[in-house]
Amino acid sequence: MTTAASEDRREAPLVLDTEPPRTLGFVDQGAFWLNIGISLIGFSGAAVVLSPDGKSHLPIAGAILATVLGTVIGAAMVAGPGAIGARTGAPAMAVLRGLFGTKLSYLPTVANMVQCIGWGVYELTVIALGVSALTHDHVPHWIVIIAAGALSTAMSIWPLNSVRALRKYVSVAVAIAMIYFTVQLLRQPVPAPTDTSWSQFWPAVDSTLAVSISFVPLAADYTRHSRSPRTAAGATVLGYSVAQIWCYLLGIIAILQAGGDSTKIFDTFLGVAAGWLFFAVLVLREADQSFANIYSTAMSIQNLLPRVDRRLLAGLVGLAVTLLALPVRDFSSYANFLVLIGSVFVPLCAVLIVDYYFGRGRRGWDLTETAPTRLIMLLPWAAGFVTYQLFNPGSISWWANFWSKVQDTVHIHPGWWSSASLFAFLIAALVTWLLILLDRRPADASRPVDLTKA
Repeated sequence: MTTAASEDRREAPLVLDTEPPRTLGFVDQGAFWLNIGISLIGFSGAAVVLSPDGKSHLPIAGAILATVLGTVIGAAMVAGPGAIGARTGAPAMAVLRGLFGTKLSYLPTVANMVQCIGWGVYELTVIALGVSALTHDHVPHWIVIIAAGALSTAMSIWPLNSVRALRKYVSVAVAIAMIYFTVQLLRQPVPAPTDTSWSQFWPAVDSTLAVSISFVPLAADYTRHSRSPRTAAGATVLGYSVAQIWCYLLGIIAILQAGGDSTKIFDTFLGVAAGWLFFAVLVLREADQSFANIYSTAMSIQNLLPRVDRRLLAGLVGLAVTLLALPVRDFSSYANFLVLIGSVFVPLCAVLIVDYYFGRGRRGWDLTETAPTRLIMLLPWAAGFVTYQLFNPGSISWWANFWSKVQDTVHIHPGWWSSASLFAFLIAALVTWLLILLDRRPADASRPVDLTKA
């Protein structure tokens, strides 16, 4: 006989076409997103908020406002696809079958695999850097990478048990560590940054939003196990917003106390009384970030290979991420990575949300392997991508030079008022809405459309 307790311990399906267990409540989901939102990368990423262009600095008030605004908007964007996953029970990339058709969904699937593997490598590297700071380089880099990779891979093989373990044990320890560091750092004076300007406010918003938006193509992999869409959306916004805002604010304080040198941020945390103990907690929990990226890469591959056991896929992905992380030692390309993520997934999020809630999704998307191709839906995604590049092409020289020429041609030059993320989202949403209106036109133009049956 199946008991309620055994039902709650069920794991994620092994193949794609199996109905997922709906066992995660608000606390489970909230704890998961709380842990995901707190990251050692987030502490270091605060440097991009303080100085998005690497030259001038935002005032402290500007950095705080940019963090809050970018995080909340980004978390809300993540909650939209998360709620769709809870409604359909499908993982994130399988959801896109309804938007693009099965074959065309392979395009964003491959893009997501690339970003997840990239994030996984970053996360294992930052764990190694954290251990190096804790042990003064006494533990070899390769040992830490292999151990962290093995732990992350094991978690991805048992994902729901990992989420429940995060709620029961890890969240409490992380909260205690964060509270301790908050109290200790605020006991010391926080130097104000010099050469400040509000001109980089919106790029700072974009940088925090990009970190949040990177979870758009992952969210449904976890929220599909939620008991309701409202639970999934609410837990996502609350858990992730609180965590990332808290994380970035601590990072801003620590960087300023380190004289603005983001490479010494870990030294700031270790410099407080008993800091090594609480910092070790944060280093250990970093494995949930790499777990999420390994598992979601496996789920993305399963959209391509729906009958392959996800455990095998997770094991192979975990091995690949671990091997790729072994030679990595720094984050010099971190800012460019954020720009790339934002330009791809911000407009995709807009197209997904608008078409599901206002377009064909209202009638029910076809999520089967034979879902027909909807080539036209690439148009709003591309429009949003181009918009993002026009306002923020990043700093890779050849790419930025190309878009600078495009800016001159179309007479669009970003200023203090421009947010690449928000403009890209709005343009993609608008074009999607126009396509929906065209799709609703009746075959006989003289016959009105019954929107209640759309």
